Amino acid sequence: MTTFKTAGFAGETLEIIAFRLHDQEFCVKTTTIREIRGWAPSTPIPHSPPDVIGVMNLRGTVIPIIDLAHKLGMKSTEANERSAIVVAEVHNMVVGLVVDRVSDILTIRADQIQPVPEVTTSFDKVYAEGIIAHENGMICFLNLARMFKERDVEEMAA
Repeated sequence: MTTFKTAGFAGETLEIIAFRLHDQEFCVKTTTIREIRGWAPSTPIPHSPPDVIGVMNLRGTVIPIIDLAHKLGMKSTEANERSAIVVAEVHNMVVGLVVDRVSDILTIRADQIQPVPEVTTSFDKVYAEGIIAHENGMICFLNLARMFKERDVEEMAA
């Protein structure tokens, strides 16, 4: 088995927050997360990108709410009372990510992160930092900074 030294993570432990989208497990570093909120409806914005559900008021600040499943190329999330909004900071902007539910907060060793296997030549691995083999299954480790390029974040804010 090949271990994967993610840039800047070699020999470290990382705290991650794991969440589910359509029965698949994903995670991000906790350092990017500001808070986790229960589902609340957002206000739609005309002509917004397809992955932007709308905006919501977070203690006086209007933030975009992103359908993370759609952003990842999956079927859009049908939000319900078990859904959550993971509030993250990306490129100095706060965004809300709709997930089916938050699973766990875990501490992992950097050497547990393995590279994403080459699936097809058309598969874009840029969103995934790697894969974590966990006792409850595989967790796809997402890189929010690469998922939301600065230009995209600026467009959401406009």
